[in-house]
Amino acid sequence: MSQHQFTDTTETKEEIEKLLGQIDHQTAVGWAADCAEHVLEIFEELHPQDKRPRKAVQACRDWVAGSINVREARSAAFDTHAAARMSENEAAIAAARAAGQAISTAHLFGHAIHASTYAAKSVAFASGFDAQAIAAERNWQRDRLSELQK
Repeated sequence: MSQHQFTDTTETKEEIEKLLGQIDHQTAVGWAADCAEHVLEIFEELHPQDKRPRKAVQACRDWVAGSINVREARSAAFDTHAAARMSENEAAIAAARAAGQAISTAHLFGHAIHASTYAAKSVAFASGFDAQAIAAERNWQRDRLSELQK
């Protein structure tokens, strides 16, 4: 495990949290899926045969469309967190956890912020904790949420 500690960009995270308070549950799930999908390639580059995180992102879209229920969403979340536990790369682990938290948002709205934080952590680990890369990810998340809010 890395000796680096993830430090979030607090101001942007606070903006995201404020915006999350202004959207409905379906929009939160869709946004959380977008956050996870934005970093999914980090996981898939190291684990190209493991489709569980991608399936979780699709499950988010399916839940929003009404084609799966919360029980099915939770099952996808458990599968995705199992994928995270199988990896030894912290960036990939965080990317898989982002997908797991995204689909967990179908069960509990509050998981949406965790999906975005894991996505930012994935970027942090993948970039060697480059502050600009982390800030760019958080800014993308905020901007995407603003777009969905309209």
